[in-house]
Amino acid sequence: MRKDGMPASVSGHSVGKMFLCFETKPAVGILLAFTLVMVIWNLQPYYEDLISTTNRCSATTSGANESLTIRPGSADVGGGVGVVTLAEQKLVNPSPPADPNKRTFQAFGNAAALFVQMGAYRGGPRTFAVVGLASKPIHVFGKPWYKCEWIPNNGNSSVKAKAYKMLPDWGYGRAYTVVVVNCTFSSNPNADNSGGKLVLYAYYGESSRKYEKFTAMEEAPGSYDESQYSPPYKYEYLYCGSSLYGNLNAARVREWMAYHAWFFGPSSHFVFHDAGGVSAEVRAALEPWIRAGRVTLQDIRAQAEYDGYYYNQFLIVNDCLHRHRFSANWTFFFDVDEYIYLPNGNTLESVLKEFSNVTQFTIEQNAMSSVLCLNDSTQNYSRQWGFEKLLFRDSRTRIRRDRKYAIQARNAYATGVHMSENVIGGTLHKTEKKIRYYHYHNSITVHEELCIKLMPPFAKMATTWINKLPYVYDDHMKKLAPAIKAFEQNTIGSQHQLHS
Repeated sequence: MRKDGMPASVSGHSVGKMFLCFETKPAVGILLAFTLVMVIWNLQPYYEDLISTTNRCSATTSGANESLTIRPGSADVGGGVGVVTLAEQKLVNPSPPADPNKRTFQAFGNAAALFVQMGAYRGGPRTFAVVGLASKPIHVFGKPWYKCEWIPNNGNSSVKAKAYKMLPDWGYGRAYTVVVVNCTFSSNPNADNSGGKLVLYAYYGESSRKYEKFTAMEEAPGSYDESQYSPPYKYEYLYCGSSLYGNLNAARVREWMAYHAWFFGPSSHFVFHDAGGVSAEVRAALEPWIRAGRVTLQDIRAQAEYDGYYYNQFLIVNDCLHRHRFSANWTFFFDVDEYIYLPNGNTLESVLKEFSNVTQFTIEQNAMSSVLCLNDSTQNYSRQWGFEKLLFRDSRTRIRRDRKYAIQARNAYATGVHMSENVIGGTLHKTEKKIRYYHYHNSITVHEELCIKLMPPFAKMATTWINKLPYVYDDHMKKLAPAIKAFEQNTIGSQHQLHS
């Protein structure tokens, strides 16, 4: 009888041990891992087929001029197909060489902004003004334009209006020119006083496709007050000063301020613009008047980033005009080396009443020497004010001199340094018998003694020629000096030394 026993093996004990190993659990894990590796290896051709399909879809949407080249897969286990990338295609099918005579132009940076806003103001119930700078070449050689939109807070549809632009700097602009944009709507866009915002569209040229859009101003709910656009106004007179720059003499600024605070009276206000000329000493001269509520000092030093005419003075006066358009009955424009004077016993009230039927009037200049003084041993010039000792006037006639002006600002849409060309109403020029101004040219930046050349006593009675120019003695301003000094003392106290 045959007995059951161990099965015979080719290699004896070694085969038996191998089968014994496979009966254990670790052997099963090793077998599963080996099988998984083989499955992944054999799936690789199908994965590449999937990628090929995706690439074909992408290439179809990339344009008709880009084609794919299909070639048999060389390393694919499954014998799948491969796809040539676009980079490889360019190597296979190179593009024709570029035309060496076809030139390209690359732009880097911007030389000038399309629009630089300084301020935006209401000009009445239906109108607004946006004041700023713009690239001068665009306005000289192109045709940029503007459009306005009011977006109300109450959820109603916005309202649009075509804008009217004005370039009030008479061509004096440099890289930048001054632009005043007037937005006039058919009716008050904020009639319900719910508030809203004024949006300005600035176009690069005649085409309406390229433009910049920005919020020029916002009006808070309940802030609209129609009464402020009609008299009575807060002040009788407002002074809009141009850009203050350079190394100004604080003593001259102090004298100018005291004189004109006296001249215009208590119902007046002065707005100065610091373009770098207000040093600590100049500010100290103005500070008592700031505390008294007579002066506003604005810091405009950032204007130096934009290359405009003379510290952007055309921009500054236009911003002041619109910012204070309804602040006073009359707004005056002149410089801090110029003094308004009323000849023949005139009063400011009587003169302006006579001129009330015009929108603006210009003022003729009395040009004074800034170096000539009278040789008088009884005078201590080092302790006298500038207008108190500079007493010789250039007497030439029939020559053109710069004029300054005053304006009823509510009737002006834009303005200039010497007058406005954008007004409703008339302009009066023949005013020299009623009002004039003394101009002490360049004296505002002199820190040394002004009396460089002393004239002989007989110069008081005759015309004296200096450097081929005729000068006559004129002491009208000197006679006012005691009253001005007393006024300063009574108004702001002894906060200044009474000498320069």
